[in-house]
Amino acid sequence: MRKHGVIPVLSLWNHLIYSFNASGLVSEVMVLYSEMIACGVLPNVVTVNVLVHSFAKVGNLSFALEFLRGVDNSYYVDTVTYNTLIWGFCEQGLASQGFGFLSEMVKKGINFDTFSCNIVVKGFCRIGLVKYGEWVRDNLVSGGISKDVIGYNILIDGYCKNGDMNYAVELMDRMRRDGLVPDIISYNTLIDGFCKKGDFVMAKSLIDEILMSHRKKDFKILDGNDHLNEGDNTVILEPNLITQTTLISAYCKQEALEEALSLYEEMVVNGILPDAVTYSSIINGLCKRGKLAEAEVLLREMEKMGLDPNHVSYATLMDSFFKAGKLLDAFALQSLMVIRGITFDVVVYTLLMDGLFKVGKPKEAENMFTSLLQQKLVPTLTTYSALIDGRCKLGDINGAESVLEEMKEKNVVPNVVTYSSIINSYIRRGMLDEAVTIMRKMVRENILPNIFIYAALIDGYFKAGKEKVALDLHNEMKLVGLKENNFVLDAFVNNLKRSGRVGEAEGLVKDMMSRGLSLDQVNYTSLMDGFFKEGKESAALTLAQEMTEKNIPFDVVAYNVLINGLLRLGKYEVQSVYARMRELDLAPDVITCNTMINAYCKEGKFEDALNLWDNMKSCGLMPNSATCNILMRGLCKAGEIQKALNILNEMLILGVSPTVAIYRYLLDASSRNGRAAAILLMHEHLVSMGLKLNQVVFNTLITVLCRLGMTKKAFSVLEDMTRRGFSADTITYNALIYGYCIGSHVKKGFDTYSQMLSEGIPPNIVTYNILLRGLSTAGMMEEADELLSEMKEKGLNPNASTYDILISGHRKIGNNKEAIKVYCEMITEGFVPRTSTYNVLIYGFAKIGKMAQARELLKEMQLRGALPNSSTFEILICGWCNLSDQSELDRASKMSCLAEVKKLLLEMNAKQFIPSESTLSEISSTFAKQGKKFNGQNVWKGAHK
Repeated sequence: MRKHGVIPVLSLWNHLIYSFNASGLVSEVMVLYSEMIACGVLPNVVTVNVLVHSFAKVGNLSFALEFLRGVDNSYYVDTVTYNTLIWGFCEQGLASQGFGFLSEMVKKGINFDTFSCNIVVKGFCRIGLVKYGEWVRDNLVSGGISKDVIGYNILIDGYCKNGDMNYAVELMDRMRRDGLVPDIISYNTLIDGFCKKGDFVMAKSLIDEILMSHRKKDFKILDGNDHLNEGDNTVILEPNLITQTTLISAYCKQEALEEALSLYEEMVVNGILPDAVTYSSIINGLCKRGKLAEAEVLLREMEKMGLDPNHVSYATLMDSFFKAGKLLDAFALQSLMVIRGITFDVVVYTLLMDGLFKVGKPKEAENMFTSLLQQKLVPTLTTYSALIDGRCKLGDINGAESVLEEMKEKNVVPNVVTYSSIINSYIRRGMLDEAVTIMRKMVRENILPNIFIYAALIDGYFKAGKEKVALDLHNEMKLVGLKENNFVLDAFVNNLKRSGRVGEAEGLVKDMMSRGLSLDQVNYTSLMDGFFKEGKESAALTLAQEMTEKNIPFDVVAYNVLINGLLRLGKYEVQSVYARMRELDLAPDVITCNTMINAYCKEGKFEDALNLWDNMKSCGLMPNSATCNILMRGLCKAGEIQKALNILNEMLILGVSPTVAIYRYLLDASSRNGRAAAILLMHEHLVSMGLKLNQVVFNTLITVLCRLGMTKKAFSVLEDMTRRGFSADTITYNALIYGYCIGSHVKKGFDTYSQMLSEGIPPNIVTYNILLRGLSTAGMMEEADELLSEMKEKGLNPNASTYDILISGHRKIGNNKEAIKVYCEMITEGFVPRTSTYNVLIYGFAKIGKMAQARELLKEMQLRGALPNSSTFEILICGWCNLSDQSELDRASKMSCLAEVKKLLLEMNAKQFIPSESTLSEISSTFAKQGKKFNGQNVWKGAHK
């Protein structure tokens, strides 16, 4: 319009400004306003109100106030304008300042209304000054402002959040006396308050009251009178979704899962359809009970009901997967969130960071925190506490304390959990006095240490031999009103055990039990260990019996204490140990022994593993095939082939024939020297020992040979296999095709594929991926596309590996357009590319100087959870270096390229990646061309500073 000399009218400008503000594009609102003024169009009150709202919404109160002061004509300002400004101040916790604007409104002759009153009252309630908020309301009412239900609901909510439920209920009664009818929000607020206090009886009674009002309405309709008389304060309400969800959520938080599920079924029967919040609450309840499979099913049920799970649903389940050690399941959910476009908030980033720390991936966890900051999200107390805890467990106390300082700078107040991580870290390093200093610092900041901090310190000082300090801390703990728990008891028992005073430990245990403390599994195990070490086997076995009677389960540690304790005394042979345990109904079975043998093998303690193997047999506990597999796997991985064969001979004596798994372990061990003769000799040896030849055995042998590219030998095995009456299957042919393709004999691979088809053996996705990789490596992408079409015609859909192969292949021949097309299809189908695939795509853009696109891909891969590696950064660095060499670029653009290089080097350094010599050389050359005298090593050193 403006290009044609037509200036939009004010209503159009207002519509545009309103739309941009409603869409969250606040920065564009002022731009539009400036353009409007430049066009000579003057604002009206609507324009001013939207502008003030846009500034207040993002917390830019000074600008909102400055703008309002700049509006001279009172025609542009009304009650809504000031209400909006007051709302902005109250949202930022500045209720007193917001309240002050009422005086300004009076001076300017602008009336304030019930909305003004409610906004101010809510502002005071938000900062916990509910009583003062009520006083403000009462004073404004005495000045002529009307009371309304919304105002009462605000106060009821405030008192509920302060835990003053009696006064909240009194306000509801006062509302009725004032001639106002409480609405469903009034009831929902009270129900939520009672639920948070754990008073489900009152919460249910309120729901019954709602239902009773509904029945009264039904009776009136049946009587032919469906209208209320004036002044009739009867509540006519129905429990809504919020009512039911509030109660379900509370039940789940209290781990009353059965009640929550019952209420869920009831609401569905009554026609109230659950929403994402309802489902999230139940998922949380299931996760707390450890029912992760059911929680995952419920997540899928949401989708079938047409509901999109929100970030809370995913976050709850993801957190539980991390805690259960199900890393792949957690990352699968993360990928699903990315694919479905669910925005990661600070909660999701925090739990991902915490989960990564817990599963031993600190670099990835730190990267997650960096991503959180890059997304302009503000870390919460929980975020900082998780970061401190992760760094502390890595022994990085300095890093943890630097986070603590950052928290103070940003006015994030630490809590007992935050300090506990730092204290425990000092204790683990033996820096006990420093740990106590931190605890004293907590007290000065009015953060009281809990029983777990005292228990950890007491245990630490006991272990350091400073018993007096430990006892002083114990007395201090009791003086501040903390009672002993199982952790404190364990600290005392362990200390007394170390000094040989188990009798005192026994007396201490009896004393604490008389004061109501129940022993847990750890307490029993520790005390039992002490009795064994003192030779008091009868007392130890009595404890074991007591554990059984109290249904306290034995874990591996308890079993080990029991077994090792009896054997350490030297009074029992292994056989008698097991016999005594069986009398107590505590006999460890083969699974226990298998676990111990497996642990020995992982630690390389093969002699201990072999001794336990011998002990099992000598006491009549026969090793099973799993025992043999565990021991054989460990020995073969360590290259102890002869010892493995000795075990195999013993197996034969025990009547256990070699399994396919054992066969595979031995073949893999024999293949390490790359000699086919050694592999075939081991095969013949195992057959002579009783290995039964079948299709699986032959396939295993063919696979091992083909993996080394020995296709001729593999074909000989195939011929022997068919002569013996065993048919080749898909696995057989996949192995042969793989052998040909890795040897660059793609044509032979396809000949084998044709033979496979002619014999009626169906190929699977693995078959096609092997062939596609062969074609991709050879640069034959036209043939690859044809094969892909053939694969789809056979009803096989590409998987993640298929897409990775195709992207790499197209990029290899320089076909960036097709590579990106395949990438887009891959994302659409719900697959997340590997880091190597992203590197290929980034390299494609970098090679042709499209560094902006390369940079965007880097951002996208991180957003989708694919972590960049050293190669990713080196590709980008070289790309920017090459771009800066372009003669058509001006000096400013070239300097911008060098700035990108330095930025990437800093990121590499932060991730502890070291650039290669060739990359450093590229940097040196690039900087030299721009008149810089320092070389790549200098730049790298600069990045370290």
